[in-house]
Amino acid sequence: MLKIAPRPVWMLLAMLGASAALASLILTPWLNLAPCHLCIFQRLLFMLMALLATVAALAESPGGSRLAVQGSGLALLVLAAVGAGVAAYQSWLQYQPLDTASCVGGQLGPIERLIEWLGQQAPSLFLASGFCENRELVILGLSLANWAFFLFVLTLAVTAWTLWRGWHSPRATRF
Repeated sequence: MLKIAPRPVWMLLAMLGASAALASLILTPWLNLAPCHLCIFQRLLFMLMALLATVAALAESPGGSRLAVQGSGLALLVLAAVGAGVAAYQSWLQYQPLDTASCVGGQLGPIERLIEWLGQQAPSLFLASGFCENRELVILGLSLANWAFFLFVLTLAVTAWTLWRGWHSPRATRF
């Protein structure tokens, strides 16, 4: 049976989240993209997921806390699930006929309010200037929201698998 130590898995998940966030930060000005509230929220989730996976990787070291691993892993699981839902919703918006669906409404929801506040604090990271239904960049036939959905689901699956393995194996046998 193939044995994979959890620490490299957590580090890989941290790099995945950081890479996704960094790619969005680089592509936005380079390609003159106008990210929407949902795009920026997904960027924020990738940043937080990278942080949580890093905490889990550090906690996996000898003398680390199993509670820290499980807590950050469960939080990562929740963020990946939320991210998958947001990316799926944005993907659905993008596949609707033009001018039939939009993320712009009368009142701002909790995601939009958070992103507006973050955009005021750090505009270079969190300023939303586009519309969720726009498919500005398509790579291999998939929009950035489609790719984000794939990354969130991948993170969700790998995190669930890693946590499940951690709960079903004694701490002493892990390295």
